[in-house]
Amino acid sequence: MFPRSTVFRALHQWRSNAAGPPSLPLPPEPSSFATAVRSSASLRVLKPLHAAVLRHHPDDLVLSVALACRYSQLGLPRAGLSLLSPAAADPSLLPAGDTFFWNLLVRGLVESGAHDRALALYRQMREPRRGAQPNNFTFPPVLKACSYLGDFEEGVKVHDDAAELGYDSDIFVRNSLIAMYGKSGALDTAKRLFDEMPDRSVVTWTAMIGAFAHNGHPEDALALFLQMLEERVRPNRATFLTVMPCVIRCHDADDLHKLIIRYHLESEVIVQNAIMGMYSRCGKIEQAQKLFDGIVEKDLASWSSMIEAYARADMFEEAMKLFRNMKLLELVPDRVTLLGVTRGCSNSTVASLRHARLIHGFAIRSLLIEDLMVETAVIDSYVRRGSLSSARRIFDQMREKNLVTWSTMISGYGMHGRGVEALELFNRMKCLMKPDHITFVSVLSACSHAGLIVEGWQCFNSMTTEFGIVARAEHYACMVDLLGRAGQLEKAREFIEKMPIKPDSSVWGSLLGACRIHPDANITELAATSLFELDPQNSGRYILLSNIYTSLGKIEEAHSIRVLMRKRGVKKIAGYTVIELNNKLYKFLVGDCSNLQSDLIYRELERLMDRIKEAGYVPNTNFALHDVEEETKVKSLYMHSEKLAIVFGLINTRPESTIRIHKNLRVCGDCHTATKFISKVTKRKIVMRDSRRFHHFSDGECSCGDYW
Repeated sequence: MFPRSTVFRALHQWRSNAAGPPSLPLPPEPSSFATAVRSSASLRVLKPLHAAVLRHHPDDLVLSVALACRYSQLGLPRAGLSLLSPAAADPSLLPAGDTFFWNLLVRGLVESGAHDRALALYRQMREPRRGAQPNNFTFPPVLKACSYLGDFEEGVKVHDDAAELGYDSDIFVRNSLIAMYGKSGALDTAKRLFDEMPDRSVVTWTAMIGAFAHNGHPEDALALFLQMLEERVRPNRATFLTVMPCVIRCHDADDLHKLIIRYHLESEVIVQNAIMGMYSRCGKIEQAQKLFDGIVEKDLASWSSMIEAYARADMFEEAMKLFRNMKLLELVPDRVTLLGVTRGCSNSTVASLRHARLIHGFAIRSLLIEDLMVETAVIDSYVRRGSLSSARRIFDQMREKNLVTWSTMISGYGMHGRGVEALELFNRMKCLMKPDHITFVSVLSACSHAGLIVEGWQCFNSMTTEFGIVARAEHYACMVDLLGRAGQLEKAREFIEKMPIKPDSSVWGSLLGACRIHPDANITELAATSLFELDPQNSGRYILLSNIYTSLGKIEEAHSIRVLMRKRGVKKIAGYTVIELNNKLYKFLVGDCSNLQSDLIYRELERLMDRIKEAGYVPNTNFALHDVEEETKVKSLYMHSEKLAIVFGLINTRPESTIRIHKNLRVCGDCHTATKFISKVTKRKIVMRDSRRFHHFSDGECSCGDYW
């Protein structure tokens, strides 16, 4: 056997010696090749090894699997999969009755991403004529394939096979079963298997922690991690990578970071990337940035993690700057990087339609536009940047669509007030695939925003009767919103009282929001009392309640809510409006005078207010400052950020162009009314996105039909 260094020297000689074969007396043995393949750090090293394997050991399945796994680990699973395809397509090529080679091929297919083919091969292995009996090394990769495919029924059958053959108590098989049941949503089964185990390895604990995390129980995952430490089980890298996404509190993040340092894992780039993500989720973006700057050899995941951190913190400009720096360094972003920056564009208050188009263009140039997740994210970015037509064009051109794609497009129509189109798309989707709970949230929300009461009830009832989906709090919140917007406040209250689950803040928030449109003192107080218990630090609830009291003429009650807000230390989020002109973003606060054109803006605003008053606009002083004279209230309305941004757009754009603005909070009622009149007297189209939805103003009308 030749040592690995000899293999590399031989390969170098083969590449450089064009006259003949190398001077080695014999080619390296398969075991030397396998060692070199597993140790190859890059494709540049792996590809010449692959060529040498094909030359000297083309039919060695062990080497083929090693190559396939390494290709997959280096980001090219398809390249390795081609090596396994002949044996996978014709299992008769495998040694008869040799379980080792069957296991080897199954594992190679799973590692190469061919999970469906791995399951098919396992089923063939179970045929009596094959003579290969599964063992404890067979089941872990097969269960992993079931988990990836979300094939819960097949996973249960594999569990039955393992039990029949006496391997279900094997620790490796049991660990894989816990992971499979956890990822399939069968958390109780996973926990039962975990509790039954007399001996648990670190892999066992990690699998159960992952099961809690995957099923939305981060607190339980953290508690189990602490129990693991108390039982003196040493966590490994996988454990920390599993538990870090569950951390949302700063002190927990600091404690976990110290623990990682104690176990000497902080120098691994994959761990550093995860720590960055953990700190960003906790809101400590400066700490994430410090970690990113300290990574000496940043990999693609490092850049992706920091871009996602900026996007999560609504620092889209910083995310885009980092994205551009990547390209300057000739680093080619992958799907994860592109998804991060695309989602940042979708969620940001400062991103624009231009950014969505730039990212879309890059996805096309990098040949990632046919990636299902990337395409869906691009659709979402167009939807949230106000171009429903661009989103629909991409949607219609997609070769493949999943539930997320359909839900994104349905939700997009709902956000833009086009409930009928959302329902049409939903009905089309039902003919092709079964909707899930997220799809129903999208379509119910669309019905609510469009006032489609009958259709909303039909969709809500069909969840259980047609599809067996149990309604969650978010579905009940949509129905309360649907009834409340229609003025059916008593029905909404009765609906909440009859709910089979305890109403949460989203349900009571929908009821309180309905009172903004249809003020009712008793129901307002009922909703507010519940909200102050469930969500006491949400400033929007206090402001909304104060405005409702003002509209009801209860000035003292409105004032008391503001006082209560101050006593509890709840700070009001500052409202602002953003507009982009000539590739530059301009931000306006209420009464803003920082713009270089401020004098011109206020002069034009005064004239515009006179024009829309002549057209029938009446200022709604319920949305003005309190405890001031009526004339002062009217003038304060004029200085709202939405109006300032619109006037700035009118001054600086062509008469035929559309004005697009983005408000970080919900648009106020007076600004909504005023914008309708502005669109009428100026003959301009105005697209306004607020924190909840889009409003398309044209010729004195809004796409929401005043149903917002």
